[in-house]
Amino acid sequence: MLHMLFMKHTAESCPMHEEKIRKLYMEFYDQMGPLMKKYGIKMVGAWSSMSDHLSVAVLDVPSQEAMVRFWMEPAAMAFAGYLTIETRPVMTLEETMKFLK
Repeated sequence: MLHMLFMKHTAESCPMHEEKIRKLYMEFYDQMGPLMKKYGIKMVGAWSSMSDHLSVAVLDVPSQEAMVRFWMEPAAMAFAGYLTIETRPVMTLEETMKFLK
């Protein structure tokens, strides 16, 4: 199951300029790989638009429960505390075309 995440922070909470927030981000990224493995989540890709303070990621998750449990981890909650996160289940183009048939 693919999920697309849109993660946005404010200019005032940008980790490029706020040392405390940068530290939280770095701690989360250090733990992200092991946490994703723990919940069976795979990163398909991630991109950042620095000027928009926006990051987009596509994750392959085994279930909605795994996604919720991942975000309930303390490091993920601290990271998400400075973000607005939208999560949307998505399909590949091929899956969409099969669904339409």
